[in-house]
Amino acid sequence: MKWKIVLCFLLAAVFSFNALQALPLSQGFDKAAFYRTMKDGNVDDIDNELSRVDASSFSEKDAYKGTLQMKKAGMIKKAKDKMDLFKSGRIKLETALHGDPNNTEYRFLRLMIQEHAPKVTKYKSQLDEDSEYIKKNYNKLSPDVQEIVKDYSKSSAILHPEDF
Repeated sequence: MKWKIVLCFLLAAVFSFNALQALPLSQGFDKAAFYRTMKDGNVDDIDNELSRVDASSFSEKDAYKGTLQMKKAGMIKKAKDKMDLFKSGRIKLETALHGDPNNTEYRFLRLMIQEHAPKVTKYKSQLDEDSEYIKKNYNKLSPDVQEIVKDYSKSSAILHPEDF
């Protein structure tokens, strides 16, 4: 009788562990929606996406949140608010990159922002480095993110479709 109880507990533990492994890392986070917002979103869209990122349950969300904040900074009117929001977003993204410097997607996020950041932000120094890193490690990205990079490269001054 005891062995049946132990067997039930072991089976339940194995199934629970497998179910947890099957959950996506970014549960509650839709990358496609994030990148659509980055491409075409207005301030309200960015605020909505920031709320979704905040509500999601994955530990890497600061890179995405910081990127959205920097994008939003370019859309608001008050100069002080722009710079404060940009700095806050920059800290989040750079902290994520510092913790995972080999994350090609994070480098792509930074490249997207740096390519369009005004000179006053002084946030353009890694453009060439990130561009080369993305080209070199493109095949390590998920197929969905690869498509996003290819699409972005059609309008980029530093990445080009023929690079991929």
